[in-house]
Amino acid sequence: MALSPVARRSVPEDVFEQILADVISGELSPGESLPSERRLAEVLGVSRPAVREALKRVAAAGLVEVRQGDATTVRDYKKTAGLDLLPRLLLRAGELDVHVARSILETRLHNGPKIAELAAQRSGPKLKTPLQNSIDRLRTENDPVELQMIAMTFWDDIVDGADSIAFRLMYNTLRAAYEPAITALATVMSEEVGHPEAYQKLADAISAGKPQAAGRAAHQLLEPATSALITAISALEVQR
Repeated sequence: MALSPVARRSVPEDVFEQILADVISGELSPGESLPSERRLAEVLGVSRPAVREALKRVAAAGLVEVRQGDATTVRDYKKTAGLDLLPRLLLRAGELDVHVARSILETRLHNGPKIAELAAQRSGPKLKTPLQNSIDRLRTENDPVELQMIAMTFWDDIVDGADSIAFRLMYNTLRAAYEPAITALATVMSEEVGHPEAYQKLADAISAGKPQAAGRAAHQLLEPATSALITAISALEVQR
């Protein structure tokens, strides 16, 4: 394996992260104009080319609008950004945003059954062995974080079996957002990963090539964790 020196974070990357954090936090509001490139360079103590490169990245992420010869304006990221922003929204300054977590689990609950149906229809028996391997590991594992990792492997095989690039890319993004929050979500996810029999039911339906049964089993598997988090959020909001 060829190895190369690990590069340090670049100056444009640091500028990008600062602007991104201010937009997400609301420090920079939609419609607000950013300081000029010259002013940003002065305040941040970096070169104008570094600022320019960072702004291109922020614009590509859908967070600002850059107009030649005009001010750079903050956009409403909820209307213009893509799924790749999810990991940054879920964990902010090390804190879990439970409302973002809820939306991720709701998306799983909506998409999971359809993905399971497609996997049963398109792959069926081919998935029997990999899915059973994951279930056997679920039955013997006790660590809450490792249980979640095994469950993701289980779903990774199902997504592959669904043979849908759109669902695959969406799953990749949701997983990238979810993995850093695994420890924080351990209690909520115990409602799901602690019941290997639910995974077995889903695996059996997929392996048998029964799309409708697979869809129902997927919903039954995914629903408890979603309901648990929604209940927890509602309790927090009542306390406020």
